[in-house]
Order: sequence, then C-alpha cells, then structure tokens
Amino acid sequence: MDMILNYNWELFITAEILSLVALILFCIFRYFFNKQRLSIVFIFLFLFLLVLEALLGLYVYTHTGEISSFLIIIAIFIIYACTFGVFDFIRLDRWMRGKIGKLRGVELLTPKDYEIMERNKDPKYIAKKYRISSFIHLVIFVIGQSIFWIIGTDSIAEMKSYITDFSWLENGVSEGTPYPNDTIFSIGVIWGIVFIVDFIYSWSYTLFPNKK
Repeated sequence: MDMILNYNWELFITAEILSLVALILFCIFRYFFNKQRLSIVFIFLFLFLLVLEALLGLYVYTHTGEISSFLIIIAIFIIYACTFGVFDFIRLDRWMRGKIGKLRGVELLTPKDYEIMERNKDPKYIAKKYRISSFIHLVIFVIGQSIFWIIGTDSIAEMKSYITDFSWLENGVSEGTPYPNDTIFSIGVIWGIVFIVDFIYSWSYTLFPNKK
C-alpha cells in the first residue's frame, strides 16, 4: 500500500488520461461505429475512474492526516467533473457528432443542436453566459477562501484584520497569513490571481461586446 502513497500523482494523472480516453471512445463508438450499447461501457468506465480518484484521495488523507495540494487538486477535478465538466462533455459530444457525421456522410446533429450552435454565436448570449459563470466562480471562491481562512485563523476579528491589510501577501509563506500552511497559502494566492483574471475576462464580454 505504500506504493500508492509514493506514486499517488502518477496514479491520479493516469486515471485522468484514461478518463479522457474513455469519453472520446464513447463518442467514437456511439457515432462513428453506431455501437450504442458498447458506448455506454465507456461512460461507466469514466464514472468508475472518477470513483477511484475519490478513493485515492481518501486513502492518502487517512494515511497522512493532512490536507495537501494533492488532495485539493483531486477535489477540484472531482467537483469540476460533476459540475462544469458535464457541460464541457455536452459540447465535446456535439463537436464530435459534427465531425464524425461529416466523415460518415450522415447527419448526426439535430435541429436543436444547430439552434444551440447558432445561439452560441450571439454576443448578448455569450456576455450573459460569462456573467453567470463569473458569479458562480465568485460564490465558489468566497466559500473556498472562507474555509481556508477559518482553518488558519482563530477568530472573526483576526480574519477582519487580514481583510483590511493585505500586506501579508508579501510574506511568501503561510506564517503571518490567514492560511494554515504553505501549501494552502500557495493555492489560495494562485486561486486569487486566477479569479481576478477570470472575472475581468468574463465581464469584458459585457463591457466590450463583440459586434458579431
């Protein structure tokens, strides 16, 4: 079992690669070879790998007793797969149906698919979609950072002191910050930068909409 702890990153990356392959094979067998039942096997394989990733994270936590960057990344991947990943898979499925349909010389896209594809070209719809995603990211960001700060601080007063003075960001380490350890400090700071960039990018579609 120590091998699992020694090679936890390799196991996780392998599971992620296999998950992506399973989704691609699902689309290929479902639409290229028209094997409807066989394609379902790859969806179950994807779900099985997702469960294995969760069990891997649980195993590492029970043997180390600490919330490491590895556990946080696994949690992010699992949450993504169960939320935004669903919509990304639908887009991947639609894209592959379009490509495979052209190769086979058959029409695999429905009128609803074309309606959605046309809607996705509408600047107003795109701006609205990004506004919604930015607010969702904001809520998740606030909840996630609050959990980090609750773990790393002793009181609300202490948290308020960090909110009013961000000079602790210059420390480079978790000491003297609202984060419990260096790993979570690094993740929290990087996440903050990504959030700011993503928020500005998302609202750019509203402030500077495309003409077409």
